[in-house]
Amino acid sequence: MKNSSHLAALAAAAMCVAPCLIHAEEGAGGHYMPGATATFIDTLPGKPALVFANAFTYYDGSASLSRPIQFGGQLTLDAHATCYADTFFGIYQTPLELLGGNYAVVAAVPFIWLDVKGTVAPPIGPSVKRTDSANGLGDITLYPFMLGWTNGPDLKYDVRLGIYAPSGDYEVGKLANTGRNYWTFEPAVSASWLSTRIGTEVTVFAGLDFNTENPDTHYTSGTSFHLEGTLAQHLPLGKLGIIGVGANAFLYEQITGDSGSGAALGDFEGRTAGVGPVISFATKIAKADLAAEVKWLPELNVEKRLKGDTIWFKVGVVF
Repeated sequence: MKNSSHLAALAAAAMCVAPCLIHAEEGAGGHYMPGATATFIDTLPGKPALVFANAFTYYDGSASLSRPIQFGGQLTLDAHATCYADTFFGIYQTPLELLGGNYAVVAAVPFIWLDVKGTVAPPIGPSVKRTDSANGLGDITLYPFMLGWTNGPDLKYDVRLGIYAPSGDYEVGKLANTGRNYWTFEPAVSASWLSTRIGTEVTVFAGLDFNTENPDTHYTSGTSFHLEGTLAQHLPLGKLGIIGVGANAFLYEQITGDSGSGAALGDFEGRTAGVGPVISFATKIAKADLAAEVKWLPELNVEKRLKGDTIWFKVGVVF
């Protein structure tokens, strides 16, 4: 496929960042946003390279009137949240080889605008309708260890360790916080096959999230498993570049319950699954490779979480 070799170099344009911190285990979601990493654009470049990228995320979701969720240590009914996030990150895949693969590091810095409203049920007294807003720095994501391999021009795979640091603001009693106030450690793997002959893409990501305790609420969110996949077809646009059209699917599920004295709702194991369309574009600008992607991911099967829709726009440049 003409120019499809450019696609293999356009990886890591939006590494697994989860800036809209409103789903919770505690708060009805975790650090990782389901569907965040799912396509070739989220893999490593496959060669020593420096990548600068940006990911804009919009999320809007709500919970059932009859099912409470803990936000900032408060039981909240009829919760509704809207989040906008803009995440800047850099990726460096080094020439250093280990076990036949190239070592890489990543840093991602999110900025968040968040509105949450719901009916708060205090321990004593009547329920009160509340609306909270927050904006500012979110929880920074670091990947101190990534190791990527290539097998011919079409297949790439890697192992990675992500660390979510509690750098965003957090205040007990607020419905909206830009940070989660705990650490998350995320071992993950990915594999991506993108045919240079026919342009077909098959990409799979899988990871586990292990969370520390939120020291202000004494709440420890359970371990979660997430799996994402993409099937897409990429077609040449002459000298303009390459366009890709396909579908993402995701599954996110807690495999252990929540714990701690602050877990007033018990183990509160949540899950979500969904599928949606993705469109990508890749081209060359001078000696650099540029890739962009837009996708819509509606949640279709949700338990004990907010249910809504996520829209992603990602763009990255590989030098």
